[in-house]
Amino acid sequence: MNELFKRTITGFIYVFLLLSAIMLNADAFDFLFLSFGIICLFEFKRLIRLKELHIFLLFLLVWWLFIHLKTYPFSVYILLLATLLANIYLTMMLFNEKTPIRKQSNNTKLLISLLYIGGGCIFMPLIYKYENNPNPNYFYQNIFNNESQITMIGLLCIIWASDSFAYLTGKAFGKHKLFERISPKKTIEGFVGGLIGAMLIATAISYYSGRPLWQWLILAVILVVTGAVGDLVESSFKRIAKVKDSGTILPGHGGLLDRLDSLIFASPFAYLTLLIFDLF
Repeated sequence: MNELFKRTITGFIYVFLLLSAIMLNADAFDFLFLSFGIICLFEFKRLIRLKELHIFLLFLLVWWLFIHLKTYPFSVYILLLATLLANIYLTMMLFNEKTPIRKQSNNTKLLISLLYIGGGCIFMPLIYKYENNPNPNYFYQNIFNNESQITMIGLLCIIWASDSFAYLTGKAFGKHKLFERISPKKTIEGFVGGLIGAMLIATAISYYSGRPLWQWLILAVILVVTGAVGDLVESSFKRIAKVKDSGTILPGHGGLLDRLDSLIFASPFAYLTLLIFDLF
């Protein structure tokens, strides 16, 4: 019961911080994910045995360039491409048992850390800024006066719903392993259940948003698929490091990276999806 109580309190504080920052303003959300990024980098650095401390200075520099300086859209596209390529590389590494990232050079580990963790955390505030327009859905403007608020809450709720539904359906019906070598408990049935749950939440979110239902459904699929891969990627690092959790900062939950792995990995794909939507 004590463990359940700790998990509940920690989860409540975590959700409260996220929702408060979203509803407050872009600066609060920026600062929150800057803090999250530093903590996740520290946890990831230990998992892969990266010795260099200047990863934190590099992260702060990249953050400053893309969040607090007025950058040209083209520069954001370069960061997006680099982050996506890093994530694709990590996805390919799931199928390569012979060359784990811990055996890579320090420069490679530094670059992967900066793009995978740093880039993932940077694209959350960039999505907030990209969607920073008045909510065109007049009926709900008294609740969400800005489209960025409903978009960020929607992204979080889709990820959380996917995790919850995947756990429940996997526990009840799971028989076929999704990726047994990396995560023995994850099942195909759980993944399908998570996808269904995410699409239900996406349908509900679309009523409050200026974006149409079809965009939210596609976004849900993108988030679930890339989020599942992100979870497997982090699990692979923990498996190689022979640890259960990435850290201990969240009592009852483990490390912050354990809670944000799906979101961090999925955020650049979500940003790309929103860009593509607005081309049509």
